Amino acid sequence: MGLLGALSLRDQATVTTLDTNSQVQRIKWRTPVAFGTQLPALGDNIVFVAEALKTASNGRFLLEVYEPGMLVPAFSITESVKADKLAAGYTWLGYDQGKIPATPLISAVPFGMEPWEYTAWYYEAGGKALAEALYAEHNIHPILCGIIGPETAGWFRFPVSSLEQFDGLKIRFAGLGGRVLQALGASVTLIPGGEIYQALEKGAIDATEYSLPVVDAKLGFDQVAKFNYFPGWHQTFTAAHLVVNKARWEGLSKADQALLEMTCTAGVTRNLARGEALQGAVIEGFAGKGVKPIKFDRSILKSLQQVTETVLAEEAEKDPQFAEIWASQQAFMQQYKQWKALAYLPRDFDEDAD
Repeated sequence: MGLLGALSLRDQATVTTLDTNSQVQRIKWRTPVAFGTQLPALGDNIVFVAEALKTASNGRFLLEVYEPGMLVPAFSITESVKADKLAAGYTWLGYDQGKIPATPLISAVPFGMEPWEYTAWYYEAGGKALAEALYAEHNIHPILCGIIGPETAGWFRFPVSSLEQFDGLKIRFAGLGGRVLQALGASVTLIPGGEIYQALEKGAIDATEYSLPVVDAKLGFDQVAKFNYFPGWHQTFTAAHLVVNKARWEGLSKADQALLEMTCTAGVTRNLARGEALQGAVIEGFAGKGVKPIKFDRSILKSLQQVTETVLAEEAEKDPQFAEIWASQQAFMQQYKQWKALAYLPRDFDEDAD
């Protein structure tokens, strides 16, 4: 019998007690995660959140973090939370794409918003309500709890100079970006992060995307694939959510709900800061490892964008929830770009000055 089978449903989901002296509710939730906590920015953010929640609650509210696969498979976290086998989990909601088609829109969108733009949409333009409505029918309350910037566009065992080279390419890719590459003829597979290195080393896949350079280096991709492509067109932001069983969420006091949401919001800010701070040093070290960072030329990016628009339109036509969320994001981006174009320096401003 597995670990979950050996535990009662009550023990699996939550431990809630009432201190008889102070009449204060004490909460301990077993919380599996989709990413190893040894991974900088991608995985260690939940550790910050759990520690902050413990400190802010004076030890009364605990998220007991379990590494990927210890309680449930990394891709099965939301299903376990939905079934009340676990009270909460920390994951990338795009893994639910097969069952809930709109989830990539609140996780990572090809040619989508930049991280701070996404948080503006999420907190101030209806994104939060749309995410909650999307998961309400699945007995889950999602809380935005982390965000990082663009991933790399992938690690390749050989250089790629045209879209035609994606035809027949064996590549690990996730989310809507994977649908785009499938449309180009690629053989796309989705495997957990801990299995990617071996697949690359043995030639089971020709290329992979996963996360930020600091994460990919930690997993050893730079040892077996020497061509690292940029920019991360397929995931301009990567959002992580704390998913809470809806009944468990509603069973919390308003104060504890607010405390959990505030801690996750702090996690969003700290997560983005940490992710942005760590990448420069990793890229500086590429030359010493024989890694070549390469930017896709503008023509390839434009072609990828055209395929992306077709894929998004097809998904919106098939699923009303996808259509609603995508329309909301498009409307916000259209409005936001007025400010973005006026307020920020051009990205190539320094080069022009030289």
